[in-house]
Amino acid sequence: MSSHRHSKKRRYVAWAAAGAAVVAGAGIAAQTSMAATTWPAQRTFTGRAFDTCAAPSLSAMKAWNTGFYGAAAVYVGGKNRGCSQPNLTASWVKSVSAAGWKLIPLYVGAQPSCETGSSPEKLTASTAASLGATDGADAVAKASALGMKAGSPVYLDMEAYDTTDTACNNAVLTYVRAFDKALHAKTYRTGFYGFTSSSAKAIATATDKTDLPGNLWYALWDKTNTTTTDWPWGSTQFTPHSRAHQYMVNSKEIRGGYTITVDRDAWDAPVAITG
Repeated sequence: MSSHRHSKKRRYVAWAAAGAAVVAGAGIAAQTSMAATTWPAQRTFTGRAFDTCAAPSLSAMKAWNTGFYGAAAVYVGGKNRGCSQPNLTASWVKSVSAAGWKLIPLYVGAQPSCETGSSPEKLTASTAASLGATDGADAVAKASALGMKAGSPVYLDMEAYDTTDTACNNAVLTYVRAFDKALHAKTYRTGFYGFTSSSAKAIATATDKTDLPGNLWYALWDKTNTTTTDWPWGSTQFTPHSRAHQYMVNSKEIRGGYTITVDRDAWDAPVAITG
């Protein structure tokens, strides 16, 4: 996610400041509002994934299908999404899925008012609940239009912010809960991307887990391909198959003649249900 919403400089400043299997029902312990619903079996990918700002062309995805990566994150929507997505269509999703790729839907929603810098959409205490509900409904609509079916996860992207600002942090949690409830209402699973020093920490350490994400994708750029040995919170949290780790950013790689700058992720969590 090296330049997807902010410049690379902004991302580093903000951060400093602050094998596949299908499994039914894994990773939903925190998602209390899911209890009364019959959910499609979760599709889980375990292996190495990548994320990059704009979805690569179909030809690039085919060339990159060498076995090193098995999944790719794609930005399905959000007013703070940093790149246009000319390649990201329902046809593209169908084609790359048929080629064997697993896809990870990512939505760049409203960012905190105490975030460093500017974002097109920011949340406040007074708007958090309504924005969360609106953005969650939009995330489902965007994912569905791309052919990502009910039972798929949508990972909400929340950048680094000052979690010691209690009012700001509470507003973020309100927004996340409203976003997640909107996903649950349409039988989509919830996920969250954030930093171990701030946004991910806020989710992992919240006392009240009601309607918080059931899957956590944590940014910790230690260049270690794992979701366990550097996991900074309780060993029973976000298990089983509910963790992902962004461990390296801005990696310029050439595969099959195509050069793409990507971030590397260790993945053991839900991916989109397509096809």
